[in-house]
Amino acid sequence: MNSHEISALTSSKNKTSLKDWILYLLRELPFEELARMADDVRKQVHGDTVHLRAIIEFSNYCKCNCLFCGIRRENRKLPRYRMKEEEIVKVATEAVKEGFKTIVLQSGEEPFWNAERLSKVVREIKKLNVAVTLSVGELSYNDYVVLREAGADRYLLKFETSDEKLFRRLKPDTTLDRRIQCLRWLKKLGYETGSGIIVGLPGQSIESLAEDIALMKELELDMIGIGPFIPHPDTPLTSYPFGDPLLTLKVLAITRLILPKANLPATTALGSLSSSMRIKAFYCGANVIMPDVTSEIYRNLYEIYPGKTQGKNSYSYWKDTLKSVGRDVS
Repeated sequence: MNSHEISALTSSKNKTSLKDWILYLLRELPFEELARMADDVRKQVHGDTVHLRAIIEFSNYCKCNCLFCGIRRENRKLPRYRMKEEEIVKVATEAVKEGFKTIVLQSGEEPFWNAERLSKVVREIKKLNVAVTLSVGELSYNDYVVLREAGADRYLLKFETSDEKLFRRLKPDTTLDRRIQCLRWLKKLGYETGSGIIVGLPGQSIESLAEDIALMKELELDMIGIGPFIPHPDTPLTSYPFGDPLLTLKVLAITRLILPKANLPATTALGSLSSSMRIKAFYCGANVIMPDVTSEIYRNLYEIYPGKTQGKNSYSYWKDTLKSVGRDVS
């Protein structure tokens, strides 16, 4: 079976049928075969270019208490920070001078950075003639309207898992239905809408992973982040095993087959386990890299999982690295 045949089979609107096919791909197809097909689809649809998108993590305050996250509100060991508006714009300006064409603003979910305050920062960064992506969690429909009108182009909101029981346990401050509703609002408002999952969450099954991919297809997401679970020592999940990086790459490859047009990053989480795994993602369908350009005084404090701050993050470093694996910057 080639990539075209699998793409045709998995384009079904029947979610049950689609899930069955995904399970077949997860269980039966060897990793090397899936990776080859995903790479073929990536090349046909996106060519050999990679999008470089600079992340600024501007606040590590968070009102949520997700069991897997190092910046959860009950982590009392973590020093908290909140960048000022002018600091954020300054870092964005420096990133644009390096060559970045997209700025990603990411933070915990916190009331201080409401839509009105954040929209001022978005407007300033849009003056730099770049795309702006936001990743600041669940907001009201009207808040999403305010940020869209300020110029925000894209929005990332991971649902982490489509298993309702697992979601409830890991994310006690919200519901899966609420998360999906926010994603549908974002699509309605014209954002390029991104989400994603964590592979290897405690209690996760192969069946729920298949459901995750089927849900991403149902939502017709524009961007999808797929990373392995990495236990943080200051969370309730510290004693659980790491997610399997090869299974993560397999899920990435299947997602490329199911959603050929989506932008798929080689995630920082993969790089935290192994730099070679992050590079390997480019041969499994990935076409985006998101270097962290947050000021060094803050970067070590946005530790949603350990090891996240490792690696080089400059535009020139990634341009050269991509060239060494046969890719160009988009």
